[in-house]
Amino acid sequence: MDNVLKVESLSVYYENNQAIKNISFCAEEGKLIGIVGPNGAGKSTLIKAILGLEKAQGNVTILGKKVTNVRKQISYVPQRNQIDWDFPVLVEDVVMMGRFTHIPWYKKADKKDREIVAESLDKVGMVEFAKRQIGELSGGQQQRVFIARALAQHADLFFLDEPFVGIDITSEEIIINLLREIRNMGKTVFVVHHDLSKVEQYFDELLLINKELIEYGKVNEVYQPDILQKTYKGRITLFGSNENMMVVSE
Repeated sequence: MDNVLKVESLSVYYENNQAIKNISFCAEEGKLIGIVGPNGAGKSTLIKAILGLEKAQGNVTILGKKVTNVRKQISYVPQRNQIDWDFPVLVEDVVMMGRFTHIPWYKKADKKDREIVAESLDKVGMVEFAKRQIGELSGGQQQRVFIARALAQHADLFFLDEPFVGIDITSEEIIINLLREIRNMGKTVFVVHHDLSKVEQYFDELLLINKELIEYGKVNEVYQPDILQKTYKGRITLFGSNENMMVVSE
């Protein structure tokens, strides 16, 4: 498989505080990758630095090019608390935003764009809510709408920051199944995730960080007691063997 993302010596500083330090890794196409670490480990900062949303030192190439040259091929779903849910916009308009990178500034959305929006809403089970204001939805429904926006963009790389926080079980199941479908299409999906009990079920690979890269690789190789203890600096409790390991973090 080809590398779709190459990160070299990536570091981010906030005044005198180093948020992430000298992180390097390569990711292949067709992978569902969990980014895992304790609170304050720099998980969200890593995504933003990769996408050029944070001032960073180091190099990032996506599909062999600089990020600024492949914006259309990258989809980003931020944390829910970073979104103004009171903004007066309809569900279908939010999803249409995913088409904006494909529509020239001098044109309006056409029939094809509207069909893609409808298909994307259908995939997340939100067609009947198309005319609702986004703030009227539950947390899980809102997250599904933003997944639909990402689907409508037809991107090659997807970055989702804590998509399962504060949502219902039904929405979580819909979202993880969609992410698997995207992965199976040969796309690469990165998910900032905090629930260690589900990483073996959800992901192909794990990227464990605590400001520095602790380990990156296949889940069965990385999801190991010694590596988890190193990542969380002893702030987790492990019960049982690897096959039946239970984890209580922080």
